[in-house]
Amino acid sequence: MRIPGRTVALFASAAALAAALGGCKPPPEGADGKPRYPVHFDTPSARPHTTTRAALFSRGDSGTGVRELQARLRQVQWLNDGPTGEYDDLTEQAVSGFQGKRGLPRTGRVDDVTWQRLLAMTHRPGRWELYLMGGQPAAPPDPRCLTGRVLCVSKTSRTLRWMIDGRTLTTVSVRFGSQYTPTREGVFSIYWKSRHHVSTLYDSPMPYAMFFSGGQAIHYSYDFAAHGYAGGSHGCVNVRDEGAIASLFAQVRNGDRVVVYR
Repeated sequence: MRIPGRTVALFASAAALAAALGGCKPPPEGADGKPRYPVHFDTPSARPHTTTRAALFSRGDSGTGVRELQARLRQVQWLNDGPTGEYDDLTEQAVSGFQGKRGLPRTGRVDDVTWQRLLAMTHRPGRWELYLMGGQPAAPPDPRCLTGRVLCVSKTSRTLRWMIDGRTLTTVSVRFGSQYTPTREGVFSIYWKSRHHVSTLYDSPMPYAMFFSGGQAIHYSYDFAAHGYAGGSHGCVNVRDEGAIASLFAQVRNGDRVVVYR
């Protein structure tokens, strides 16, 4: 009996398929006990997952890293306040704006891509960029500050400690005179307090003034509060925290010592 050529071809194809699939035998098992098929089926669970970039800094964080971030954002004019070292809503808005301007996702969180882009556009901030608005740690007190009632003023750390018998009660950030009107160094005494003082020489307000050497006083400064260490005084010791200087003014007496040192 003759078998048509087309039928033979169909039988051959079927045989090849059976050989490929192992005939009627079940496929061999793998190491996990499951059948191993010659054809791989790509299921959704086998596809790689898209991962999001981890945040280096985000809202609620704090510390020196956040302070550097804020200083760099100030350099590119995306942040006006601070640095404070606290990742607040203003910092989040600044980061989001910076990201959007450069085509990055506006997450408000600093991931590695955002950080590297910011590093490339800025320089490493110096100490007084990081502490432009204060908040820096105080230097150790001068030995002359360890007895009695003393306003202990360090030019190196730009801080004032209010101390009684060697114990620090309050620490505030301060700034000093410029190169041409330097704040005098040495040991002095408070000789006059003037709550609403106005300078007769410069016609500028000097609230909570506590005079210790001629016309030089420790007092609140509106300019220091607004611009930080970007400015300077005419020789006085400026305080930018109005609440702190108000408290000091209430506690300090005429005759209390003032020690100004490097």
